[in-house]
Amino acid sequence: MPYESRRPPYTISTDPSRLDLDVIHDFLANEAYWSPGVAREVVLRSLENSLCFGVYQGDEQVGLARVISDFATFAYIADVFIRAGHRGHGLGKWLVETMLAHPDLQGLRKWTLDTRDAHGLYANFGFTEVPAGTHMVYRPEQRE
Repeated sequence: MPYESRRPPYTISTDPSRLDLDVIHDFLANEAYWSPGVAREVVLRSLENSLCFGVYQGDEQVGLARVISDFATFAYIADVFIRAGHRGHGLGKWLVETMLAHPDLQGLRKWTLDTRDAHGLYANFGFTEVPAGTHMVYRPEQRE
């Protein structure tokens, strides 16, 4: 059963049938600094393998966040966006609140995310920067 939260005229829903792949792919490929030019197939596969929180005004998708999790110990927040024209209404804050409150994501030991420009938003919820030397990343495309 999809999880939903409503603040008229907006709704946040985890119903995968509501996701608008065209809107999501367009934003991620053409507007997001973290995924320029990303292939539509990659976006589709990422959506299929995540718990997605779509933000809607009526039937129009105006935002998204994905949670990648084992639903027991860990969650990673990715691809968070609110489309231009809908920013400045508290939707990003509400989106984070909704993700953190989802019943299937309670009791996790750790939530993580990467951001270049939204530290203030996440700090409101207790997210802190990782101390230098405690976070590692592997990027296969950079090994040559």
